[in-house]
Amino acid sequence: MASTGSPVAAHADELEARTRSFVREHRLPSAAVGVVHGDELVWSSGAGFADIAGRRAAGPETLYRIASITKTFTGTAVMQLRDEGRLHLDDPAVAHLPELRNAQSPFGSIETVTIRRMLSHESGLVGDPPGTDWASATYEASPAANLARAGEIGTTVPPSTQQKYSNLAYQLLGEIVTRVSGVPYRDHVRTQILEPLGMAATAFEPLSAELGARRATGYAPRWFSDDLVESVTAPFTEAEGGLWSCVADLARWVVFQLREDGGTRTGAQVLAGETLAEMHRPRYLGDEAWTEAWCIAWYAIRRQDVIWVQHSGGLHGFTTNVCFDPRERVGAIALVNGAGEEPDSLAMDLAGIARDAVRAAPAPIEPPVSLPHAWRELLGLYAEPETMLLLRLEWRDGKLTFVDADSPSWRPTLAPGASPDAFVVEPGVREAGEPCTFERTAGGGVRAVVVGSTRLRRLEPVE
Repeated sequence: MASTGSPVAAHADELEARTRSFVREHRLPSAAVGVVHGDELVWSSGAGFADIAGRRAAGPETLYRIASITKTFTGTAVMQLRDEGRLHLDDPAVAHLPELRNAQSPFGSIETVTIRRMLSHESGLVGDPPGTDWASATYEASPAANLARAGEIGTTVPPSTQQKYSNLAYQLLGEIVTRVSGVPYRDHVRTQILEPLGMAATAFEPLSAELGARRATGYAPRWFSDDLVESVTAPFTEAEGGLWSCVADLARWVVFQLREDGGTRTGAQVLAGETLAEMHRPRYLGDEAWTEAWCIAWYAIRRQDVIWVQHSGGLHGFTTNVCFDPRERVGAIALVNGAGEEPDSLAMDLAGIARDAVRAAPAPIEPPVSLPHAWRELLGLYAEPETMLLLRLEWRDGKLTFVDADSPSWRPTLAPGASPDAFVVEPGVREAGEPCTFERTAGGGVRAVVVGSTRLRRLEPVE
């Protein structure tokens, strides 16, 4: 399937060829794939078989375990509660899970294990619950059971010193969602995220009969033969990796990440636009080569000078990936019912083809956003005499924007404040969150502006 309204449509054959090549080259049972541009799924396909015995072809409606991609939904649920003022990201986890008081904390107080650090895999918590054995699919998925054994869990490296991926941390985050919201975790995700976004084919087990019939069969890695053997049954997981989904539904998830019109949380805007951007923003580097960074419930990969925000998943018989470039508003989904080669490379290849197509297409020319009349007299030149700093306040792309000719990358924008002459510097620059106040003469003209602790005098033209 390809949308004729997107420049990506002209590359359908290339996308199809890349997908089939990936499946053949890595001897995989199948891959279901899709590409998102803007607010729609513009291309999708399937290669291979969702079920070998039944010769059932894979496609965009086929359900796969998305495993750890579930963590992006858990993170979204936590951020919803943060935005409601019901928790803070810097809350110690023990404030919501008092059982953690018994956890091992050799690197300082247990209060160093905060919600923020858990979301970004920097809490130092052990990776999995006690007794986990992935080879035999032994895994304790009950937060209550693990919290009852809190003395057997704890931090194994100092917090905020390295990336330490933790399924247990996300399991506990799901329990925090339950306790803070007063609603079971999976019900919160369903009613506050999945249903508003129309993701009717995304669900936890047990699946309905209709969804169960659409599931792909998971297969173990091939070793010495082309024969495919069904994987062992995956362990039950929930907040850390329990969802099933399909390309069509995950496209809605990616579209939501790419929204340009995201304002406050309402209806299908299940998270405020500025909170989405906060989740996508890298928090810390993950490697010395600066090719990987960790965000809130997501991570980012630098590939050929493009930053792809993404998350992968892998659980007995299934490997998955979603990735997107928020700036160009393109993304891709790759779901595989086998193991071996991770599908992140396929997803980024498909998204890269789409990104190149979008960038090569002529950009539409839109009329500029009109300057509010009340702000017209604020525009002009402002100077700080001692440092010879000279700034222009302009109306650019619908924002009051300071421009420094000597620092083109520094472009503070202003958000309206509590009074007509009061503003706040928007995020993205050193002065973010600081007040910006315009001063007037007795006659009402603008004479200066104070940005944070810097006062700039307005320069009037000489008649």
